[in-house]
Amino acid sequence: MALTVVLAAGAACQAREHQPPESGRPAPSAAPARGFTLVASGDVLPHDSIIERARFDAGGAGHDFRPMLSGIRSVVAPADVALCHLETVHGADGDYTGHPLFKSPPEVVQGLVDVGYDGCSTASEHTLDDGPDGIRRTLDALDQAGLRHTGSARTEQEARTAAVLRAGPARVAHLAYTYGTGDLPLPPDRPWAVNLVEEARIVADARAARRAGADVVVVSLHWGTEWQEAPDEQQTALARSLTASRTGSRPDIDLILGTHAHVPQAYEKVNGTWVVYGMGAQVAGEMFDHAGVRDPRANQSTLGRFTFAPPARPGGRWEVTRAEFVPQFFDVDAGRVVDLNRAIDEGAEVRAVRDRIRDVVLSRGAAQDGLVMGK
Repeated sequence: MALTVVLAAGAACQAREHQPPESGRPAPSAAPARGFTLVASGDVLPHDSIIERARFDAGGAGHDFRPMLSGIRSVVAPADVALCHLETVHGADGDYTGHPLFKSPPEVVQGLVDVGYDGCSTASEHTLDDGPDGIRRTLDALDQAGLRHTGSARTEQEARTAAVLRAGPARVAHLAYTYGTGDLPLPPDRPWAVNLVEEARIVADARAARRAGADVVVVSLHWGTEWQEAPDEQQTALARSLTASRTGSRPDIDLILGTHAHVPQAYEKVNGTWVVYGMGAQVAGEMFDHAGVRDPRANQSTLGRFTFAPPARPGGRWEVTRAEFVPQFFDVDAGRVVDLNRAIDEGAEVRAVRDRIRDVVLSRGAAQDGLVMGK
């Protein structure tokens, strides 16, 4: 299936910038290209308690997710491009539920916009929780809010279209795939409704996005083993293969962002490319592991922040010159996302959670490759 590219808002402005100067006036000298920052975060997974909290924050009329997410606006909003992972689909007419079949209030999208997100991956094990209608409602709401999306589709043509976002001077293609769709099969008449993890297809899509003009290709993968902090064999093997894929001297993929495991996982530089095996759940209620025991790690996560510099020569790679992670926590009692670095003065318990996340993130030697804890 051939992939096409649609450029996000901003392309028209760039076209105007490249118009010839007025007759008789010298062309201005070209300014040196600047880099850009990309921020990404983990699963937005509204359980029943999250839905109820958003209803409370709205004063009982509708749902308001903006207060819930406001604590990380200072990290997300300044980025040139910010990507979230919307794990669930939207319900309709007040039919909003959490686990096991998630149908979220549509107001969650406004919460993401208010914080500063520009786009979301939508391929997950819950993408089919309300069938094609759930996908349609979700993508319609994202379109209306101006959030780009990738990973699920309403039409076959949309499934063949990569989301490309403007990040300063660069064009960033965002692709997304999931290991599966839970116990729900793909609709026989819509096998393209959700992108599944298939190595050959991911590489083909990345190459197609590059040929269509993407400067940077970012791949979101819903993968891994739940409750396991160490990446599993499938994750590490696929990471090696995808980051080794090249066209000429240039890697086909510039960044891999992982979700699904419920707990933070390591960051690692593989074949010269940063891989985040799992960012954890950014928004989720209390969660219980497979043994039925509440696991507080399910409310711990990271934001990844990557600074890209323009290539040193035409046709070269945009290089990550600074890689950072920001530890965060979802306070289930307050119903708020907490930037742990900003809350560090609140006591030893906060520092212990932050330090535990840091140890997991750095467990595969990322510090030696320059990863630092950002603020």
